[in-house]
Amino acid sequence: MQTTPKIKTNGRLKTAFTLLLFIVLLIWSGFKTNFSIASLSTGAPEMMNLVKEMLPPDWSYFKEIVDPMLDTIRMAILGTTFGSLLAVPVALLSASNVFKSKWINFPVRLFLNIIRTIPDLLLASIFVAVFGIGALPGIFALTVLSFGIVAKLFYESLENIDDGPLEAMTAVGANKSKWVTFGVLPQAIAPYLSFVLFTFEINIRAAAVLGLVGAGGIGLFYDKTLGYFEYPKVTTIIIFTLLIVMVIDYLSTKVREKLL
Repeated sequence: MQTTPKIKTNGRLKTAFTLLLFIVLLIWSGFKTNFSIASLSTGAPEMMNLVKEMLPPDWSYFKEIVDPMLDTIRMAILGTTFGSLLAVPVALLSASNVFKSKWINFPVRLFLNIIRTIPDLLLASIFVAVFGIGALPGIFALTVLSFGIVAKLFYESLENIDDGPLEAMTAVGANKSKWVTFGVLPQAIAPYLSFVLFTFEINIRAAAVLGLVGAGGIGLFYDKTLGYFEYPKVTTIIIFTLLIVMVIDYLSTKVREKLL
């Protein structure tokens, strides 16, 4: 009868301690980054002036950015496809219930962690330095980005599949390739396709920014218009990008609902 108050007290202490720790970390982070409410208040009027300069949008500029936006979408499609295909074997090697060896799982997971650590803008900059300005560096950067995301999500999904069919196949003497083909992948195909669509949404946004470092697509026009302080044109690009992202996000969500 006396244990319930103790449990409630312990829960409250943990909650209070967590909240206190969060506040301390918040204050410490603000102090170390020189965050200042006063500076924010001083800069707010300038932000409003920038917004005024961006309005109204230059709608005549719309026709000039249709092709670059299509290039951005093509980059995202190719990068997502290549990266997602490359992610499948790596995810299988990472899943501890598929390959039950730490000598395999750990190095592959470490490799994935390294890949995901590299920012997409840095990847694009490297590929631009190698291949020059254009869509090709953007495709390669998005391929690496997609590879890291899909492989991580997919191997975690693989580790949560039902072991029953796998044990049954092992009992009848199925080899590793059949075990994976008929026991593992059928259970994971729907989540995998969902992860691919989710990554495609991310890549649409990423591809729009990669052009800032010369990786093609609509980002080149962001860089150009910002460089010449043509803010109404920037607003047009932002609105167009927003519409594309919203449409793709909606369609992707509906497809993922059907899959899952």
